[in-house]
Amino acid sequence: MAAPQEKRSSEERKHKSVPNGAQKSQGQWGRAWEVDWFSLASIIFLLLFAPLIVYYFIMSCDQYQCSLVSPLVDLLLGNTRLSDIWDKTPPLTYKAAGIYVLWVTFQVILYAFVPDFCHKFLPGYVGGVQEGAVTPAGIVNKYEINGLQAWIITHVLWFANAYYFHWFSPTIIFDNWIPLLWCANILGYVVSTFAMIKGYFFPTNAKDCKFTGNFFYDYMMGIEFNPRIGKWFDFKLFFNGRPGIVAWTLINLSYAAKQQELYGQVTNSMILVNVLQGIYVLDFFWNEAWYLKTIDICHDHFGWYLGWGDCVWLPYLYTLQGLYLVYHPVQLGTANAVGILILGLVGYYIFRVTNHQKDLFRRTNGNCKIWRKKPEYIECSYMSVDGTKYYSKLMTSGFWGWARHFNYTGDLMGSLAYCLACGFGHVLPYFYIMYMAILLTHRCLRDEHRCFCKYGKDWERYAAKVPYRLLPGIF
Repeated sequence: MAAPQEKRSSEERKHKSVPNGAQKSQGQWGRAWEVDWFSLASIIFLLLFAPLIVYYFIMSCDQYQCSLVSPLVDLLLGNTRLSDIWDKTPPLTYKAAGIYVLWVTFQVILYAFVPDFCHKFLPGYVGGVQEGAVTPAGIVNKYEINGLQAWIITHVLWFANAYYFHWFSPTIIFDNWIPLLWCANILGYVVSTFAMIKGYFFPTNAKDCKFTGNFFYDYMMGIEFNPRIGKWFDFKLFFNGRPGIVAWTLINLSYAAKQQELYGQVTNSMILVNVLQGIYVLDFFWNEAWYLKTIDICHDHFGWYLGWGDCVWLPYLYTLQGLYLVYHPVQLGTANAVGILILGLVGYYIFRVTNHQKDLFRRTNGNCKIWRKKPEYIECSYMSVDGTKYYSKLMTSGFWGWARHFNYTGDLMGSLAYCLACGFGHVLPYFYIMYMAILLTHRCLRDEHRCFCKYGKDWERYAAKVPYRLLPGIF
């Protein structure tokens, strides 16, 4: 929530004590230094079972028409064995491997070797070379913001193929969905393992590394803050935004094409899912420069949590609604469709306006108007590893005066709309809203712990001014 950081006098830059009563020495903010037993147990659980959860959901659709209960019932009653389920699971194929390698390579080329040109002709879009936030070591990284460009190029080629070239079927993703899952897992584990090795032996910036001494925690949560190859290839920005999020809308389009192939029409529920999730994806890339100041980039280190998560968890579980609608097409009544559309758009409005208010406040250092009034804020300070003291402001006006994470509230409304579009026939498409509620609540708590470590008593003053985290009057 911080506004742009400002360096003050040389005396302040040399100051080494911890500001405002924070309990650890400089550099405490960011990922944890120590691991408690609950965190370790949670991490081991995720490392063991998260890949199985993804497989179980996708297998359930492939073999049990998206029923999450039927596989367990069959196993408990002895109607089937694990080996039977596994034998029916499509294996890794050369075709899927070729598709996946080509896809990732293409996205690497678009990310690393094609400078952004969209900012030169799209009014209001911020692209090209941009600065990130200050890291715990006091480093300010530069990024080539070109995600919108990559998304546009990719989708232009997709539609050109679908309507003109016919190099491959628009259903290619759905038709190879499980073999592609094995490819995504391989990349996720390879990049996560490489990031850990790199953090030990050739980190990009040693001062921005954190070692807890616990292998499992370091592997999952990451050691390096911003692992890079060369000047521009930043692992965190690439895997957070590409290839998973660029693929998100393509995956949904492939689902819609499969629905057309199977049933001769695309239902209004599938259209709603494509439109609402497409808005979310486009918003991400339009505001990619703003994304540099979010928790993913500003606080998280790069490990399995982001590496595997962005390769596997995001593209496979964030698109469950479209996958479900291939197996169970739903044609909504007009009133229901309109209501779901309004819910999704209102959620997006809250999400976007809340983030816009923070971004405007940050860019102008508070010299702006929020809801036609000069914004109120709490002044605060923090220190980097090198002892440099920075000053910042935490806004308490607009939506940020309603709750400390009101943008998450809008995000949850949009997530609920995606799920409601699928009707109430199965629980599977509602996994997304349940997961997002847990994720964003946990993120609230995690972010606030880091903010307290970063700002100390200034954060306590801010929390007293804005007492609610997510839902005004409730939580």
